[in-house]
Amino acid sequence: MNVREHVPAVSGILSVAALALVFAAALQAIPPALLPRAPDAVLHAIPHVNALVSATAVGTIVVGWRAIRRGDVARHRAAMLATTVLFALFLVAYLYRVAILGPTEFTGPPLVESAVYPAVLGIHIVLAVVCVPLVIYVLLLAATHTVPELRETRHPRVGRVAAALWLISFTLGVVVYLMLYVLF
Repeated sequence: MNVREHVPAVSGILSVAALALVFAAALQAIPPALLPRAPDAVLHAIPHVNALVSATAVGTIVVGWRAIRRGDVARHRAAMLATTVLFALFLVAYLYRVAILGPTEFTGPPLVESAVYPAVLGIHIVLAVVCVPLVIYVLLLAATHTVPELRETRHPRVGRVAAALWLISFTLGVVVYLMLYVLF
């Protein structure tokens, strides 16, 4: 199959596969016994490392966005690929931890637990899920087209939406971390 001619279809297939894996791990449908268990210190360090990864990803998205606005395609590409790698690192670590330990319970005040935390977490999760197909789509376009050709595709338009949603999702992920591990 020529990926270049079927970017939307390939994006859809990859998105379904990626999201199926994400939901299987997040909903603990993968038996923990199938996964090697890291030492407790590693499992407990994952949220802190992931917060740093997320904050770094916020920075790389901003750098990539600013670079393309200035016409610096090479810097844009490097920043967005770095963001993609950071996202993959975050996701693998997060899903591994959730598959082994389950989700972290919120222990803050009842008002925050009932109103603020679910809203922040919900928006973060929805945006993260929505970003998966958008990011896969723009990455496939970038991988299969030259820079001049990309201008004639949906890459610029979809990329702006993907970057904005990704930026918000990563930022809210840091807020979720702060609510779970720092503030409460």
